Amino acid sequence: MNELALILLAYLLGSVPTAVWVSKYFFKIDIRDYGSGNAGATNTYRVLGYKWGTLVMIIDMLKGFAAVKLAYLLPFYVHDEFARTNFQIGLGLCAVLGHIYPIWAQFRGGKGVATLFGLVLGISPLTALCCSGVFLLVLFLTRFVSLSSILASLAFPVFILVIFNVDNPAYRIFAVAVALLVMLTHQKNISRLLKGNENKAPILKYRDRKRSRR
Repeated sequence: MNELALILLAYLLGSVPTAVWVSKYFFKIDIRDYGSGNAGATNTYRVLGYKWGTLVMIIDMLKGFAAVKLAYLLPFYVHDEFARTNFQIGLGLCAVLGHIYPIWAQFRGGKGVATLFGLVLGISPLTALCCSGVFLLVLFLTRFVSLSSILASLAFPVFILVIFNVDNPAYRIFAVAVALLVMLTHQKNISRLLKGNENKAPILKYRDRKRSRR
């Protein structure tokens, strides 16, 4: 097995349309015909509920995580950390590309945030943990999944370039590219946030109702 075969395999892994298959197999619907029309974890939460949204999110994360671990199938990358990280970035991005444009679902997928997170988790667990902290904090304060994803992605290059000061040029470029990619795939969400009509996640509703009555 060579690099090209692993790159193709990473794309095919990413192309597994978790939300689409779950919605069709268990509910006889296509998740893309409901809610935001997105085949990702957030829309699954919205349409099918917490349990199924969590399942989709975990599997989508595992796609990115598994893709970067494919590098260990080639002996050269096992012993060369610098080269391995660079190759893992390429593998992970192929998985993300597969998630956004899945060959198994007419190239209509999700936004790739969960798969991106799995990618980062597979390469740099500490950075992934820090970004998770940003995501959860923003989600707790606002209940906007889209805003949480955007701010967590913007925090990623800050952690890589400034806080941890990673000296791998490819990883630094990748961190900036991730932030730009998430901004690009969330343009509609940004527009709705600015207009004040973005949907909130169905969590902490009781807390918000108490605040509104004060």
